[in-house]
Amino acid sequence: VHCRSSGINAEYGGGECDDSVGYFVSPTIVLTSNPECKLLKEEIFGPVVTVYVYKDAEWAETVKLVDETSPYGLTGSIFCRDRSILHETHKALRHSAGNIYFNDKSTGSVVGQQPFGGSRASGTNDKAVSLNLIGKWTSPQAIKETLVPLTTHTYPYMDQ
Repeated sequence: VHCRSSGINAEYGGGECDDSVGYFVSPTIVLTSNPECKLLKEEIFGPVVTVYVYKDAEWAETVKLVDETSPYGLTGSIFCRDRSILHETHKALRHSAGNIYFNDKSTGSVVGQQPFGGSRASGTNDKAVSLNLIGKWTSPQAIKETLVPLTTHTYPYMDQ
């Protein structure tokens, strides 16, 4: 619906929706030439993929655009054959998503098999299957108890 009302007419596969029971959107691929397209800026929880094709010569500007386009950061994928470019892109986008996939589809979370949590407005980047999450709900405190009465208030290094 958004595509049609916004003049985006390059849809492939799907595009139909039905709200008679819940809200169903059939799997859809949208091609846009507008880097400010709403579909690139918002989290869409459905089978919708928006594609923005960039020129190779504009790679650095496009990576910056990806980092700055959306306040959300759930999941992302980087597809690249050149490992140095892959790692350079990852470094530039290190805060852009909770989970980043290299040369693999963005699957979200495989519950119980990988830690998952979004960053930015997509969450607190907590990793639900990670032991690090326990620190979110605890307040650790170090305790030292001496069971032998103190005979002095100094430490050995103070004698030097």
